[in-house]
Amino acid sequence: MDLYWAQWVFSSKVRRLALLLVSASLAAQTPSVEVLVASPAVTKTELQVICLFHSGPGTAFQGSLREIDEKLGGLLTRIRKDSLFAGNLGETLLIAPKPGTIPARRLLLIGLGDLQSFSTDREQQVGFIVFEESKRLGINHPYFAPTVLDGGKTGLNTGDVAEQFLRGFLRASASEDVVRAAKMSNPTSNPSGLTFLAGAAHAADTRAGLAKATAAAAGH
Repeated sequence: MDLYWAQWVFSSKVRRLALLLVSASLAAQTPSVEVLVASPAVTKTELQVICLFHSGPGTAFQGSLREIDEKLGGLLTRIRKDSLFAGNLGETLLIAPKPGTIPARRLLLIGLGDLQSFSTDREQQVGFIVFEESKRLGINHPYFAPTVLDGGKTGLNTGDVAEQFLRGFLRASASEDVVRAAKMSNPTSNPSGLTFLAGAAHAADTRAGLAKATAAAAGH
């Protein structure tokens, strides 16, 4: 009986240890997310991502978008004026800023589509793109600024924007985990973290939205 009891206790400990190891492994595969109150025009990062709506050349940039455009010598204005980067949903353009313009080594533009009909569910597609482009470029920790308000769209809950974005980002992460388990993944590593930029007035709502997406991904 004593031997049986010892074996049972030992096997129970082994099972608990195995569960802890599996849980730790799953946690390690989920990218960490932080909120930073800062403008995308001043972030020092390997990859800064911003978004632009589809709009005519007469639409003026606001806030951080105007700041970035000015620091890039009007580049955003030029590509929009010449109908080059149209801002269609899912459209991307990668820029390598010159030294002395903005601190980010690379700036990724993602189109949000039509401004008037915009809804927060589009952010899921944006989040998926950010994860996949970061992986393709070998970026371990991208910085993302939704720039929806600076693009001229008002009346939205910034927490909803953050939640939908992270849902897409984490869905891409989970998809890559399945592909990697099948041994058919791109050899570059998955992004392990994300910094989400927000204005001071919207930081609390942003954190709440990100927490909702994280809880949903964890099945809570």
